[in-house]
Amino acid sequence: MESKEQLQTYLTEIEKWEEDQKGLFFWEKLGRLPFKLIDKLTPKFLQEKIGILVNELGSYIQTGGKYLISENGMIKKIKKSTTHPIETIDDIAKMPIQDMTQISHQLQSERSKLATVQGASTGFGGIFTLVIDIPLILGMALKTLQEIAIIHGYDPNEKQERVFIVKCLQFASADIVGKEAILKELANMHHSKNQGPESMISQLKGWQEVFFTYRDQFGWKKLLQMVPVAGMIFGAFVNKGMIEDVSETGMMLYRKRRINERLYELDQIESSSME
Repeated sequence: MESKEQLQTYLTEIEKWEEDQKGLFFWEKLGRLPFKLIDKLTPKFLQEKIGILVNELGSYIQTGGKYLISENGMIKKIKKSTTHPIETIDDIAKMPIQDMTQISHQLQSERSKLATVQGASTGFGGIFTLVIDIPLILGMALKTLQEIAIIHGYDPNEKQERVFIVKCLQFASADIVGKEAILKELANMHHSKNQGPESMISQLKGWQEVFFTYRDQFGWKKLLQMVPVAGMIFGAFVNKGMIEDVSETGMMLYRKRRINERLYELDQIESSSME
């Protein structure tokens, strides 16, 4: 395990990143307007498909649904990237922070390249494939965050982790007030493992917020993607940036959790040795 000083250094770096994330430029606020126009131009049957997607995403919190990934493949991948003995997710949780960071960056690079190809493909057809692109990129973001969770020793099969992943998605696209509120939620959410019906309804609404916030935030960036063929270039650029932002958020927030848990363990050890 890392020393307390090393862990504190890691934690300071993450806290600096959190402060940097609290800025919201004026053009980002303006960027939420164009999709009101796109809504009016989008055929009704496509809008209905988007509504179905929101319901599907809501089921992820409850059961994982079709969006829940298998951890076996990720465990094998991590095994090849570290000298630390790995057989289970619990073993991964004991891996050095440095290894977690390195593997996360490798994953981020792989996923951003895939998002680039996907954005170019869906940008080819203009507005029709643009609407298809949104659920595809959200699905990729969800898968990426689950993989990052496993890299840091957390199991996305647990409902609590799926809630955490929702919050990561929200944080990546939130404004200043939203980011501060989410950080407070994440700091408190693990004090209580049991969630009642009211909490579950809140998280389902959170899925809707994630979906529509993503749609609005990237509206102006994807406006040019409505143009057939020319949208390839813009779609590739925007999707790459989106996955990079989401994966960076996951990397930082999961790393922060792991660091805080190790600091707590060290404090417990120090307290025991003093008794």
